[in-house]
Amino acid sequence: MTKATDSNDNLADILAQYTCENDSLIPILQAVQQKIGYLPEESIGEISSYLGISQSEIFGVATFYTKFKFARSGDHQMRVCLGTACHVRGGGQIMDEAARALGIEAGGTTPDYKFSLERVACFGSCALAPVIVVDDKVYGRMTPKKVKTILKEFE
Repeated sequence: MTKATDSNDNLADILAQYTCENDSLIPILQAVQQKIGYLPEESIGEISSYLGISQSEIFGVATFYTKFKFARSGDHQMRVCLGTACHVRGGGQIMDEAARALGIEAGGTTPDYKFSLERVACFGSCALAPVIVVDDKVYGRMTPKKVKTILKEFE
């Protein structure tokens, strides 16, 4: 079975769990992203047909919320805090080292889809600044050298 067929099967399974009402849109988008990892363009068309609302309306809703992604993300999400406390304690250097080590810029995904790199305004862990979060694990008091050590954990 091809990946496209898998996505179509996943989408059909997801849609079957919801009523054909407009208030199902956000839960459907959340379910699609959770199952597939992002919102493929073809899924927007299927959701549009299922709910009877335009694709532009769906894109409008999905682009309003920053949690929805339209491109495949990496298997691991590395998020670097650049809030005030992290910034003054070297957050920019941490971001630079993460980008260099991964070979991508903030907002990018490695070609092998192993990592995505994002900047974040604040995690609320200012006492541990500078902070990065990989998946759901918080790493505090970061240094550029620690970035390399953390990446080795995922080899």
